[in-house]
Amino acid sequence: MDVLSDVLDLLQLRGTLYFRTAFAAPFAVTVPAYGRAARFHLAVQGRCHVVIAENEAVLLEPGDLILIPGGSPHVLCDQPDRPAAPLETVLQRAGYSGEGVLAYSEESDPTAELTAETKLICGHLDFAAGADHPLLRALPGHLLVTAEVRAQAPWIDEIMRLIVRQMFAGPPGVTASVIRLTEALFIEVIRTCSEGDPALASILEAMNDPRIGRALSLMHRRLQQDWTLERLAREVGMSRSRFAERFQSLVGVAPMSYLAELRLQKAANLLAGSVTPIKQVAAEVGYRSPAAFTRAFANRYGKSPRAVRQQAEVIV
Repeated sequence: MDVLSDVLDLLQLRGTLYFRTAFAAPFAVTVPAYGRAARFHLAVQGRCHVVIAENEAVLLEPGDLILIPGGSPHVLCDQPDRPAAPLETVLQRAGYSGEGVLAYSEESDPTAELTAETKLICGHLDFAAGADHPLLRALPGHLLVTAEVRAQAPWIDEIMRLIVRQMFAGPPGVTASVIRLTEALFIEVIRTCSEGDPALASILEAMNDPRIGRALSLMHRRLQQDWTLERLAREVGMSRSRFAERFQSLVGVAPMSYLAELRLQKAANLLAGSVTPIKQVAAEVGYRSPAAFTRAFANRYGKSPRAVRQQAEVIV
């Protein structure tokens, strides 16, 4: 199975917000922190600096894309040293209602027509509450897709071109297709840009490794099985100690710790997204004892399985 796709399904990666911007200098906008999000900005026209942390500014030129996986606060600006206004303030000044284009310049009259110098497509991909995985922990502060990267990655280039066409010239109601495109874009970007980041490269290597990748696939596909370290090692043709060592080295956690977290996150998804009885959920994720499942789940999430189920029912 495709372990990466299954991991992102488990984490419930979903596109939730997309809009276009039209900025004219001078401009500087602070995008606030959002812990469970991956944000991206795609430069369609003009140049834009993205200041992610103090003294860390990335220049976007037409066709460039920056992905900020951890939801870190950042600034979009024409000059890195320009004082930035909060996003909420900018939305109010621009009279932006959530539809159409966010047009903004610090010196323009909000009622006047703005001649944009910089056009961006901005996106926001969300993860489930409590989502955690070695992949998320391995993601760097940002990933940058330049023209050089696009030239070497035709899938990324094609997806980005489709997003631009849909956002600027697509028919009404294109949101659903843009959401799917950006979810695919997220996957391709982390695959393509992993070479420059050792931690990210390591976890993706684990997924592609003939033995460790098979062990991950077995865990994801047969979660209810009574796995032990010895049984997993035997399934992939390795000694117990060598398997544990290589798994830890590539994935960053011990095999049984990975399995325990995987089971609990799968259980959380089942509890929130189905009416499957809690006892059956416990069995489906590999717990023979509902009481042991309840204890482990409460320790991980700070809530009992029943409380999570009730909360999901209220939200629905």
